[in-house]
Amino acid sequence: MGEIELTNKINTTDKLVFNVKGLNLWYDQEQALRDINIGMEKNRVTAIIGPSGCGKSTFIKTLNRMVENIPSVRITGEILYHQQNIFDKVISVEELRTKVGMVFQKPNPFPKSIYENVVFGPKIHGIKDKNLLMEIAETSLKRAALWDEVKDRLKKNALGLSGGQQQRLCIARALAVNPDVLLMDEPTSALDPIATGKIEDLVLELKKDYTIVIVTHSMQQAARISDKTAFFLTGELLEFDDTKKIFSNPQHKKTEDYVTGRFG
Repeated sequence: MGEIELTNKINTTDKLVFNVKGLNLWYDQEQALRDINIGMEKNRVTAIIGPSGCGKSTFIKTLNRMVENIPSVRITGEILYHQQNIFDKVISVEELRTKVGMVFQKPNPFPKSIYENVVFGPKIHGIKDKNLLMEIAETSLKRAALWDEVKDRLKKNALGLSGGQQQRLCIARALAVNPDVLLMDEPTSALDPIATGKIEDLVLELKKDYTIVIVTHSMQQAARISDKTAFFLTGELLEFDDTKKIFSNPQHKKTEDYVTGRFG
């Protein structure tokens, strides 16, 4: 049986975009995630917080099966994406990663022009029409709040942009293939406060059209931009609730200690 394209299987009207059930993950003999159960809603920002080494980045990379690139990884449990288990052998990983885009901690633009960075994905998907590619580039850069800053230098090398601009370019590149979800792994940790503010404003704007999952070390950032917050500790999901409740009235003492800065 060949691979099934997710676009033929998913119902994007579902309120729950991801439903993670009993997820466990090991690197060789070391267990990094333990019995994770969590649901992420459509058009919401879910923040993943917790101290270093608690499994945040590992977890977010399971959502588009990126963590499987590491040979020693073993996974049990289910991750349902619009009710379809992403681990089913009939699921196309390439299609999944198109629908579930990733933005990394450090901006990683290709050593190409700004324009070529944005249209890289659409070209791989077979789009050749230059007018359509230009339209995609403009739309994606506008959605990433970068168009006005780069519209006169689209042919210039992307590596000449500032760090904050490079990160917004990487967001535009992810948006160009028309994803459903954006995964962000500490997208502002390498940026100054002004660039960080622009990314946060962008996240709040993008959630109107996308579902966003963001790993962050910043309690203030999680409080500012997320609707739901998940607190991870030593590979376990200790608490998951509305962000306001996590920060004002957490159920676990360890959650309270972490969000008030007593450890981590």
